[in-house]
Amino acid sequence: MNREWNDNQPIYRQLRDRGVHMILDGVLNEGDPLPSVRTVAAEFRVNPLTVLKAYQELVDEELVEVKRGLGMFVKPGAREQLLKGERQKFLTNEWPRIAEKIERLGLTQRELDTAARGSSQKKR
Repeated sequence: MNREWNDNQPIYRQLRDRGVHMILDGVLNEGDPLPSVRTVAAEFRVNPLTVLKAYQELVDEELVEVKRGLGMFVKPGAREQLLKGERQKFLTNEWPRIAEKIERLGLTQRELDTAARGSSQKKR
């Protein structure tokens, strides 16, 4: 994971977002425990209270549940809930700008398909 912090957003929000990405990417699956607060605090050299605040956001969003004495675990349905929200956020906030740029540049569907195939092959 990238350990660089963005100055435009509080560190706890960035940690929360990393947790979300881990769930979306399948690194953390339903029922999996989140890394301990102490482990994350040591790994990223942040205050444990900062990590706890990030984890509390995930609990508040009902993506994670606390099992007393055991830790925090990804709730069933968390990935689907995130996908639904992230897809809607993308379509509402990001897609209009992307579509506008595609139109401005006059890109064809064929060019977009070719570019998409090329980027998906690089990930393999």
